[in-house]
Amino acid sequence: MSRTSLSVIALIALAMVSLLVPLAQADTELRISNLSVFLNDYDVTVQGVLLGAVPSSLTESLQSGVPVHVRFVVELWQQRFRDKLLQTRIIERQLTYNPATKEYKVVSLNGEDREAFMTKQLRDAQRVLSELRAGKLAPDAALDPRELYFVRVRADVSLNGVNSWIARFSGEAAETGWVQSPLLTPTRRQ
Repeated sequence: MSRTSLSVIALIALAMVSLLVPLAQADTELRISNLSVFLNDYDVTVQGVLLGAVPSSLTESLQSGVPVHVRFVVELWQQRFRDKLLQTRIIERQLTYNPATKEYKVVSLNGEDREAFMTKQLRDAQRVLSELRAGKLAPDAALDPRELYFVRVRADVSLNGVNSWIARFSGEAAETGWVQSPLLTPTRRQ
């Protein structure tokens, strides 16, 4: 083969790969919605919802008994010339399906104390899996009332907790971009 035909074949292969990537990503439209930051009981609390928590590409694997992991990364930042990371919390949950009992089970693996939730409905399991509530992210006393703060949140969903670019390319994992809250001050207004 000549050098020209090899480069044409390589160009065609690159075009095919670039066409497949948007198709895999379109099926896993994850996004974080309703991001809210509260100053409750003298602590910073973050709430949000992960839409599309169990993409349709992972449902068949889940039905065959492969667990689905959801990982939320919540960061509290102080705005400055160079923003300063103050606190990070990682919240991990696992959704499993038992084909014998036909029950779904959501278990907290890291970052929160929550009892296991069991249901026969996938919709109920997805609701519990997708709700984010990160309480006590930082105490109110640790925040300077004259400074500005913001929260960033990101999430990823994967089979067996494996989130690599290969898993994302094959449709076995997906992740959201960072979602940032508006600038906040820790002062309370009554």
